[in-house]
Amino acid sequence: MDKRRVLITGLGAITPLGHNAADTWQAVRSGVCGIGPITRYDCSAQKVHLAAEVKDWDPTTVLDKKDVRHMSRYIQLAMAAAKECLADSGLDREAEDLTRCGVIVSSGVGGIEMAESETLRCAEKGYDRASPFYIPTTIANMGAGYIAILSGFQGMCTCPVTACAGGSNAVGDAFRHIRDGYAEVMLCGGAEAAVTPLSMGGFTTMRALHVGDDPSRASIPFDAERDGFVMGEGAGILLLEEYEHAMARGAKVYAEVVGYGATCDAYHITAPAPHGAGGARAMAQALADAGVAPEQVGYINAHGTSTPLNDSGETEAIKTVFGEHAHHLAVSSTKSMTGHMLGAAGAVEAIFSALSLKDGFLPATINYKTPDPACDLDYIPNQGRAQQVEYALSNSLGFGGHNACVLLRKWEG
Repeated sequence: MDKRRVLITGLGAITPLGHNAADTWQAVRSGVCGIGPITRYDCSAQKVHLAAEVKDWDPTTVLDKKDVRHMSRYIQLAMAAAKECLADSGLDREAEDLTRCGVIVSSGVGGIEMAESETLRCAEKGYDRASPFYIPTTIANMGAGYIAILSGFQGMCTCPVTACAGGSNAVGDAFRHIRDGYAEVMLCGGAEAAVTPLSMGGFTTMRALHVGDDPSRASIPFDAERDGFVMGEGAGILLLEEYEHAMARGAKVYAEVVGYGATCDAYHITAPAPHGAGGARAMAQALADAGVAPEQVGYINAHGTSTPLNDSGETEAIKTVFGEHAHHLAVSSTKSMTGHMLGAAGAVEAIFSALSLKDGFLPATINYKTPDPACDLDYIPNQGRAQQVEYALSNSLGFGGHNACVLLRKWEG
């Protein structure tokens, strides 16, 4: 069977930069920083005081109030993004074979906020007094499950839990599922809500988080002064659709998904493999999957976490795969604006990559100031750039050695 073409025909997002995909993208184009003081809990006794929160959002404006009471925050975010994505796609679900439509939505830590609060409550009142909603609001797959119920999609429904690579794995796995003939339509992406005391404390003791109080010098990917990432929260959902199916219904198209690479470092639970070897293999796989030469890629939305090891390792990996062309392509990390949304990061960054191709605009790495000799590529410092490119690569490199790269092509239909 010939490989089928796969298009992106719907987008939905809720992020530290906006409550929908359009507002988020406009903030990215403007170089807005979504990082600020933590408001979701009292962090005064902890070292980390900054995060990239979804701000001033009332879930009952888009979801039923009764349902919201039984959803953890990551599920609320996932559902809001999915509702937007479905509406944006214009898909007539009554005309679809819903058994040929599926859902792949990632979360790294699921409903960790509920896990923390229930543990504290049950330690006082007894564990047999746990909320009957504790399990279904906490497990990481329930965002995908809720979205399947919302959409009525009855095909494959699953949840990659691959830390920071999960959102990209979801998009890539959905791409393959359609390309290889198992579905016509897939909702895919990721959601995360890990701005909680325990989550932040755990990342702090790992020395993974930035501990300063200046938002403009907190998430600074590829900068010599980078010293840790900033926790973000949010959700990104994409609707992927088989080419002929999309054309038959006159769908609008954002971009085409053409390649996917997924590898494992098999090296260390948190540190990347030396020289970014696993990430390099994933990038090379995505190019080979699409039959695209390195010189054809014009932009990389980097994983770019603002940690010392990731940014230098990813830079080295890009040089390994792209050779001399590495110095002629544009690379940026939008985590400088959104913080690191863990399992949602790859999905939101796939959305940014698609819109970069559609609009001919490459986002900046904002707040970049001090060059690092180990990070010597064109990181689009501080100011986004109007530039048409044909191919964009979105990288995600996660704890546990998980690497996922998705390659998109500009839609010329």
